[in-house]
Amino acid sequence: MHLENDKIKRYKTYLRLEKALSANSIDAYLTDLDKLTNFVENEGKKYEDITYSDLQQFIAQLHDLGIHPRSQARIISGIKSFYKFLLLDNYITVDPTELLESPKIGLKLPEVLTVKEINSILDSIDLTQPEGQRNRAILEVLYSCGLRVSELVSLRFTDIYFDEGFIKVEGKGSKQRLVPISQIAIKEIKNYLYDRNHIPVKKGFEDILFLSKRGTSLSRITIFHIIKQQAALAGIKKNISPHTFRHSFATHLLEGGAHLLAIQEMLGHEKITTTEIYTHIDRQFLRKEILEHHPRNKTK
Repeated sequence: MHLENDKIKRYKTYLRLEKALSANSIDAYLTDLDKLTNFVENEGKKYEDITYSDLQQFIAQLHDLGIHPRSQARIISGIKSFYKFLLLDNYITVDPTELLESPKIGLKLPEVLTVKEINSILDSIDLTQPEGQRNRAILEVLYSCGLRVSELVSLRFTDIYFDEGFIKVEGKGSKQRLVPISQIAIKEIKNYLYDRNHIPVKKGFEDILFLSKRGTSLSRITIFHIIKQQAALAGIKKNISPHTFRHSFATHLLEGGAHLLAIQEMLGHEKITTTEIYTHIDRQFLRKEILEHHPRNKTK
């Protein structure tokens, strides 16, 4: 299997350089590919020998194992990516995944917080506590800018343009974007800077905006814990996470009349299809929009 290992190494390089994926995403792709590798070895074949019929059998096995359709879809997507690489690198001349279809999955919409619920969570923070103002600034930035949690914890002080009202965000694949930041979020950050200036900062973290009491950057788990804790204190029963703030940011923008392309830009999505999950609008709102804006409904 030496040559097979060589293909995996080249594929890993392809994901990193050509697709500009993060280390976590590459690991996820390779973990999914392991499942195909086991199947290929059990069949006594090489990747190049695998046919469309073989792949159908592989997917049937995933189904029999009780793997969730959403996970099946992700694995199939990873296999399609791998065979695209094999085709580009001239290992194969025909792509067996070309006609492969993912299982039909119902769209699972993330939870959305109302503006009132977000205010309740922010109001539940005890500002007399040492990390109170920091946590308030964190949640305000999450909601005001729609950041991924990884983008929030790596946010740098020098990435904030206070006077211009923008922050520079480094997203997936090291792609940078400018995101508007509200005056309320800027005020909360400025209030937090007084506390931050009293933290002994560890070397290498001098420019990180949100610091732990040890003077290092915060973990994603810490942000998750802060949100869970404040939601409980605010009496909110919804199952929420840092991503809930990002989804609420996008949904509220859309409901306020923002264009989907503008939301796509702010969220750092490359494809508009990625953004379309954020078009979750309640039916009453949608009906009102149609009645007000569709030409057939306008009174003469």
